[in-house]
Amino acid sequence: MKRKLGLLLALPPSHESATTVYGLAQAALSAGHEVYLYLIDEGVKNLADPRYEQMSQSGVKLFACAYGCQQHHVSTANLDPSISLSGLVVLSGIIDACEPFLSFT
Repeated sequence: MKRKLGLLLALPPSHESATTVYGLAQAALSAGHEVYLYLIDEGVKNLADPRYEQMSQSGVKLFACAYGCQQHHVSTANLDPSISLSGLVVLSGIIDACEPFLSFT
């Protein structure tokens, strides 16, 4: 049965949770599930990690908090078009639509 997995990452690339989230997303995609990932707070720093850009190109629906990018000086000038900049309304929709929803904060 196809499921929708929602992930929230609020931690920088140096934190072990960034690797965990990447692995969970890859495993869920391999199993045929839909994956929604929202980067918030320091999690937006993962946009500089090539693994995360690759995730958006391999089918993960990747969203980044526009305010978080501004606050943490993360440039969005050359952001892959498959990555959506958004706000908390989108996060709320992901939480409502996904089962399970996992938060790494």
